[in-house]
Amino acid sequence: MALDGVDLGVRPGEVHALIGENGAGKTTLMNLLAGAFPPDAGSMRLDGRDYAPRDAADARRRGVAHIHQELSLCPHLSVAENVLLGAEPARHGMVDFRRMERRAAELLAELGRETLDPRRRVAELGLPDRQAVEICRALASDAKIVLMDEPTSRLPRDSVTRLFETIRRLRGRGHAVLYVSHFLEEVREIADRFTVLRDGRSVATGELAATTDDELLEQMLGRALGPRLASGRSDGSRRIGEALLEVEGLALPPELVSATLTLRRGEILGIAGLVGSGRTALLRCLFGLDRPAAGRIRFRGRDVPTDRLSSGRQIRRGLGYLSEDRQREGLALPMSIADNVTLTRLDTCSRAGWVDLSAQDVLSERAVRPLRVRSAGPRTPVHRLSGGNRQKVAVGRLLHQDPDVLLLDEPARGVDVGAREDIFREVAALAASGKAVLMVNSYVPELLDVCDTIAVMTRGRLSAPRAASAWTPESILEAAVGRG
Repeated sequence: MALDGVDLGVRPGEVHALIGENGAGKTTLMNLLAGAFPPDAGSMRLDGRDYAPRDAADARRRGVAHIHQELSLCPHLSVAENVLLGAEPARHGMVDFRRMERRAAELLAELGRETLDPRRRVAELGLPDRQAVEICRALASDAKIVLMDEPTSRLPRDSVTRLFETIRRLRGRGHAVLYVSHFLEEVREIADRFTVLRDGRSVATGELAATTDDELLEQMLGRALGPRLASGRSDGSRRIGEALLEVEGLALPPELVSATLTLRRGEILGIAGLVGSGRTALLRCLFGLDRPAAGRIRFRGRDVPTDRLSSGRQIRRGLGYLSEDRQREGLALPMSIADNVTLTRLDTCSRAGWVDLSAQDVLSERAVRPLRVRSAGPRTPVHRLSGGNRQKVAVGRLLHQDPDVLLLDEPARGVDVGAREDIFREVAALAASGKAVLMVNSYVPELLDVCDTIAVMTRGRLSAPRAASAWTPESILEAAVGRG
């Protein structure tokens, strides 16, 4: 049961944080409030009146706007058409596209996205821009209550700052914001009060200023805190070995101008940088999803022909890739956990061209067990899982694939504190077993804590990797903006 007794009150003019582990019921509650489906029991009231929306459109008409964790845009339409979908301005019975584009541009400017053309098709946009469009669509309705489910998961810090300014303006006008985030420091920065969900129930509520982080975590977990995750960096007990992957002058303009690095067995090399700086383009080139225009790749001391790169060949060589976009690239959502986990290594559970379903179940459960995926079993369709549990399944696929080099793009995006520890503990264990890890991560404290070496991508150029101990959050930021 996704929800089993939730009591929640949100006041006008407040930002209320909804906190809980993955699978606690946060997204289900947001969908219920937004009219995606009706509750089986209980009641809701809005402005003192009974509230039981027939569907999402009815909820929006009554003043409840929803920003989804997984994007729900129309990729074939323009930015402006998505922002004002269902509320298009008209003139003489025809859509007034100029007015629509002006209004969309105003909303984008509030998020610091003045350069995003309202006429561009959403299909052409990267993840951060699509996230901004999703947020603008909710703000366009001037809702009484705005439901924000991980709205900053794909935004660079400058856009997060602009979003928080917008949220404060909404609060000042008397709007209520129900805000879901797994970053406690982010919650403290923007929210006034909180409610903790655990196993589908509300277990605590109160003022954030009067509650410590440890108290929040203990309420989320339902137990006292144990020892915190130690740094994933090598302390000398983990051996950094020979070079597995060597990259020289790799380029795919305009996103990737030049990248040179050496990744060694047992090493975790982090890539820092602003969103859109070329980090994802580097990983996609290395995995063969995009073919570089120039440069050289060597794997285990042998040249890799860049003109014949493909993801299938890279998998066979021993590389694995975790996409930042689990919705479109990272997972096959209609398929089961077992199917997703074994997808890149079906040979481990097949014979004479037939998949042994029992063996597939056993292997998939073995892969996801360390990550503590919450599900009804290996045959559960992935689309039924929470966002964080989906991410764990994507990581579990790499554990099952067992590559020598792991290319990880935002491996802990959209997961709670406990799940992040599960994922990074496994990353550290993989490095300790002799694997090599190349990891893109926008959260600098995690890079400093987990990585042995860090390089910074700036406008498509990768800096020389340096020991993590040689960096500070300030020096990484300076390098990312071109000042280091």
